[in-house]
Amino acid sequence: MCRTAYLLRLLGLAAGLLLPSAVAAQCRLCAPTTGIAGTDDAGIPIEIEVESKLSFDQLVQVGQGTGSASVKPDGSKIITGSLGNFGGSGLVGNAVVRGSPGRLIRVDIPTTIELFSLSGAKAVVDEIETDLPSTPRLDSNGRLSFRFGGRLNVNGEGSGDYRGDLPITVEYL
Repeated sequence: MCRTAYLLRLLGLAAGLLLPSAVAAQCRLCAPTTGIAGTDDAGIPIEIEVESKLSFDQLVQVGQGTGSASVKPDGSKIITGSLGNFGGSGLVGNAVVRGSPGRLIRVDIPTTIELFSLSGAKAVVDEIETDLPSTPRLDSNGRLSFRFGGRLNVNGEGSGDYRGDLPITVEYL
């Protein structure tokens, strides 16, 4: 029962409060590469791969105050507060776990992460959730695909590139 961790890079952009301006609230989760593999008792590795990135796409700050943009694992999108849609659409993230067929696994993903800009401004992605079943199990081909989403919270601290890490840990049970 080895554990594998995969760090995902988030990129979010936000704008200031004073003028209606573009909040390129794109939130990008890492390039689609394979994570570090652990193995089970039979030596079969477990690994995780992000197949598509979570994206909040482009948003605009239309007034003073806070706002949020959510992308749910089912693909639904909600924009609230001082944010408006500037174009495009948000996309849900998708990951695949591969390992020993039929094995129960645990997938740990935080529910909240912080993003920081180069100037030190902060944004929060919370309500991070997946569509995983309560007891995830690899199928007969040793595969389990799941989707994930979250809510980007913008408080008008300033525009810029916001970055943070989202660790996803996978383990055989």
